[in-house]
Order: sequence, then structure tokens, then C-alpha cells
Amino acid sequence: MNEYFQKRFKHLHKTHTELLLQKNVEKISINGVYNRFENPVVTPQHTPLDWRFDLDPLTNPFLLERFGINAVFNSGAIKLDGKYLLAARVEGKNRKSFFAIAESNNGIDKFSFWEKPVLIPSNHKETNIYDMRLVLHEDGWIYGIFCTESRDESAPESDQSAAIAQCGIVRTKDLVKWERLPDLKTTSPQQRNVVLHPEFVNHKYAFYTRPQDSFVEAGTGGGIAVGFCDDIKNAVIKKEIIIDQKKYHTVYEAKNGLGPAPLKTEKGWLHLAHGVRNTANGLRYVLYMFMTDLRDITKVIHKPGGYLMAPEGNERVGDVSNVLFANGWIQDDDGRVFIYYASSDVKMHVAVTSVEKLLDYVINTPEDGFTSEASIKTILNIINKNRKSESVRVNGKAKKPQHA
Repeated sequence: MNEYFQKRFKHLHKTHTELLLQKNVEKISINGVYNRFENPVVTPQHTPLDWRFDLDPLTNPFLLERFGINAVFNSGAIKLDGKYLLAARVEGKNRKSFFAIAESNNGIDKFSFWEKPVLIPSNHKETNIYDMRLVLHEDGWIYGIFCTESRDESAPESDQSAAIAQCGIVRTKDLVKWERLPDLKTTSPQQRNVVLHPEFVNHKYAFYTRPQDSFVEAGTGGGIAVGFCDDIKNAVIKKEIIIDQKKYHTVYEAKNGLGPAPLKTEKGWLHLAHGVRNTANGLRYVLYMFMTDLRDITKVIHKPGGYLMAPEGNERVGDVSNVLFANGWIQDDDGRVFIYYASSDVKMHVAVTSVEKLLDYVINTPEDGFTSEASIKTILNIINKNRKSESVRVNGKAKKPQHA
């Protein structure tokens, strides 16, 4: 082993090990709903060295990177055998994505990837696969619901960006061996951000879909929909029911899509979704929430106005800036909820909250009134309620309210 190779390898190994062992520090939020953490939980630098480097000094004497990783983001999540697991979208510098499992003992730091990435059986048409939702279904299988992308063969040769997106389905018991099922079939030209409901609904499998006309634009696709099928081994949805439509001058006016599978609570199903609006600086992605009825998942019963989370600080910068995206969360036995979100299509973060806080937020936060006047009335209602109180807390002391 030459001296240069040995010195460089020691540096790479030391840097990588320090990153994997780095502790994360919780940051107290202003809104009180969740707390972020100082460091991302998974980045391109977290991927194993032997994925990226030929470690043979004879064939790689300068220890050059042979397969570069551009991003690790948009991760599905599940807790299995006491471990917090992320099914991360890993994107190489060649733009192709694949899935890999990262594991942590506490869900907030020291994530490390399993020895090898996930080999998903191909449908022999797709060029790219990404954004897997992991769902432990009532039928006993863990399903991976992901986007499968292929070139639009009807597009002219001059347009090499035209693509068709559909929903791929795999299932597993251990996240090691994966069975590929036929892709989901719907009446929509394109499908992205499809999510499997974790329980049967009237003995049927239920999917949350996002019908859209083209690869990027939702077009006449009206928002988040629900569809039902009899057999997931040949999943066909004949009707999509819009339950959360895109709407003018909101954070979800351009398009919206469900994130992870909903969490079941005594009050209803908690949903985390992303909303997209156009700005002078391009598309802005944020996260928002709503709740559906326990007995009728097509019925939205609560929906706070505005967003739950938006990019902050360094989260704003990346390959696709000003974007937050989440397709994985974990509800722990003690009621804590780990929200795994990607920033600007580069790296993964975690925010921690609880079912109790999310229920409070979703049920008691005022809904969007859709006008400036309605916003002022919402603020005035809060002010008037506070002023009717006998006292308010200021710096830990009771103080009589000041009247205008």
C-alpha cells in the first residue's frame, strides 16, 4: 500500500467515523408544535466509503471517488425490531436514484447505512425510482410505495426531459428481500406521491393518489385523492375521489401531495402533506397537516390554515432550493412522533413532536379563511379572547391585561 493511499484512506475513514458518531442537539421552537435538531440526520457523506471508493491501492492508487453521491433525501421511515429505519432516496452524481436503509438506535442521530443498497426488481421500463413510503399494512406486509419514472416516448427527440411517472409497489417482511408487484393502475395520465392506507377500508386496499396531467404540472389534477382496489397484487383504481384540493392563494395552490401514511389516533387520521406554490424565485415546498374521519377516510374533519413547517436557514439551500419534503414519520410507543424531512433535495433532517401536540395543533388551530379580511378576524378573535381572561402571564407573573 503506497504512503499517499494510506494517508488519504486514514483521513477519509476518520472523517466518516466522526460524522456517523456525531450527536444531535435539540433546538427549542417558537411555535411549540415540534423541535428541530442542529444537524441533519443523513447526508451524502453518510454513505459508506466502500460504495463510493475503490479501496484497492493497485486499481485506485490515488484513492479517487469512483461513484459520487449527490444527495440523500425523501426517506420513508419505519421502526422495526427497536431500530429507527429510513428508506432513503440516494441520488448519484449521474442523477439516478436508488434506495438504501439507514439505521439509528434513537431516531435522531448516529444513523448508519446497511452494508448494501436495496436492489428493487425492475419493471424493465423505468429509468429512475425514488421517494418510497414505507407502510406496515394490516395484512402483515411492509409495503414500499414509490415513484417509477420513464421517458415519455411520445415526446420529440429534441425534448429529453419529458417523463412519465407512475406508482411502483414492492413488499417485504424484513427490508432485505423485496417482492415487486405490478405498478398501480389508475385513470390518470401520471401519478406521483401515492401512499397506501395502513388498514383495509371495507375489505379493500385504499390508496391516496395525486392525479396529474404531466410530469411536473398537476394540471386538471385537483389535489390529494383516495381510491380503492380489491387486490394489491393487481392494483387497479377506477375512481379517484379528491379529498384535499389545491386552492388559489394558499401554500398548496400549484399542487399538493400526501407525505407518509397517516397516523391513527382516537380523534381521527393525522395526515402530513406537502404544498407547492409558485414564487418569483421558483416553486416553494412546505409541509402542512389535516385530519380525516376514522370511519370515512374521504372526509376531512380538521385542517389548520397555512403550513406546519417551511425551510429555515441552511435548509433553504440545495439542488432545488426553498423546499421541504417529507414522506416518512414514526410514531413511538410513548407517543413521540419523529418527522423525517428533506431540505432542498439534498439531505435529511428530523423534527420531534408528539401525538398530543399534533392533535392540539390540527384541531384547535384556525382554518384558512382564504382572504386578508378573514386573517385579521382570526387575529382579532385571539386578541379578544386573551383580553377577556382575568389575567395573562408575563415573565412568569400574573398581570392584569392592558385595555386599549
